[in-house]
Amino acid sequence: MTGTEPNARRVSPTPPGYRLAASVRPLTFSPYDPCARFVAGAFWWAARTPDGPATLALRHEGGELVAEGHGPGAGWMVEHADAVAGLRDDLTGFAELAASHPVVARLAAQQAGLRMPASGLIFPRVLRAVLEQKVTGKEAYRGYAATVRHFAEPAPGPVRLLLPPDPAVIAAAPYWVFHPFGVEQRRAETLIRAARMADRLQRCADSTQATRLLRSIPGVGPWTAAEVVRVAYGDADAVSVGDYHVPNTVAWALAGEARGDDARMLELLEPFRGHRGRVCWLLETAAVQAPKFGPRAPIRSFAHY
Repeated sequence: MTGTEPNARRVSPTPPGYRLAASVRPLTFSPYDPCARFVAGAFWWAARTPDGPATLALRHEGGELVAEGHGPGAGWMVEHADAVAGLRDDLTGFAELAASHPVVARLAAQQAGLRMPASGLIFPRVLRAVLEQKVTGKEAYRGYAATVRHFAEPAPGPVRLLLPPDPAVIAAAPYWVFHPFGVEQRRAETLIRAARMADRLQRCADSTQATRLLRSIPGVGPWTAAEVVRVAYGDADAVSVGDYHVPNTVAWALAGEARGDDARMLELLEPFRGHRGRVCWLLETAAVQAPKFGPRAPIRSFAHY
């Protein structure tokens, strides 16, 4: 086995106007994510599946999604490729709900080819969500990328990617290992606790069960749990309560109010129950932003403390 030929392959039909790149964007942290990359129009994604390490390549060609898997977990990847690409996303009832608000109706029409992915894998998203807690995006990505590279393990396949860290390795690490990555003790210990629960989390049957188990982990609140289940399960109703920006975005887009808190956000999203997270995602994808006031949050580093 040279690693250049796929171990498994599958072709699935796509809906009219389907947008692969926009749909799988939640699976990547940035264009420089060491675990995922677009190469010549194909999306490459490395992961640890229940069957072993694998890399999935997704291409959208002529109205079809072509999925190719590399490595021991290739069969699992290809079997779940349509979900990973968002093709199992259930939009039942959303058109009627969207029609009740002109902004949501407009965005739903503009983003008709967008589908919410369901990765089926819990811990990679836990890793990212915990490292995003209460810090700027740049700080979060810096900690994420440094963590992945510290525990570096090459992913199978012809594209040079790294696998996300093995939860068992994270679980065995002392919190101070993460200090040079700019990750302070609080987030590091939360990540370690979550890693110790990784097997139980992966066995959760649905987002409700996963949310309950996630919330039982000290350091994991409603924001982190929602960030995880929205991507791991494709939960279209998961709302990131406690986010710094989202309440303002929702208040501005749906009510013309420059500022809003979590209670106001949930009030405005209530008519879209079942698809509240989808509405937030549409606003994010469309780059809707409330007016900004005051200085930007500073970029900090704990690496030298």
